[in-house]
Amino acid sequence: MAEVAAFLGVPRVPEDPPRANMAPGQEVLTLTATGVQHMRWGLIPAGRKNARGRPVLETIVNARSETLFEKSAFAGLHRAIVPADGWYEWTGAVRRKTPHAISPQDGGLLAFAAIYDIWRAPGGRGVPQVATVTCAPSEDVRHIHDRMGLLLERKDFATWLSGPEAEASALLRPWPAGRLNVRPAGDVDWSGP
Repeated sequence: MAEVAAFLGVPRVPEDPPRANMAPGQEVLTLTATGVQHMRWGLIPAGRKNARGRPVLETIVNARSETLFEKSAFAGLHRAIVPADGWYEWTGAVRRKTPHAISPQDGGLLAFAAIYDIWRAPGGRGVPQVATVTCAPSEDVRHIHDRMGLLLERKDFATWLSGPEAEASALLRPWPAGRLNVRPAGDVDWSGP
């Protein structure tokens, strides 16, 4: 956790035991302009209604960078960062998919751009929720997937978290080629914590 805190530029982070995999609906460590906290991965857009005027309760796990600052579903949301040491992508036919582990070439951590909000559950309880932002794949990932998480350089954290929208928009681009390691991940223990 000390490595994660140093990477995020904060004195400390809440305890978060290492896991082989994180899935939507789970709590993930999230950096906001006000600090680090756990948030539920999956965002229910507040105030969004369907054609009949009923609230939309579908969960958004990823938000496309191309429409992030245009869609009304994302209006009023805040920006965040989700740290991780990599992610998995799956390729192949249904029921025969192959997992690929993607991690930084230098073995360090990655910072995924994200958006967040506090959803008000029935009864008024606040649930912090986050969705990661996706973009076109880098050259390293293109052969296995047509999208990838939007990764941020450490120098751009402050701009993403609290900079003007025009400056944050300039960060919506694929990660540079040659910086990610992509390998088969068939040996991962998916039953981990």
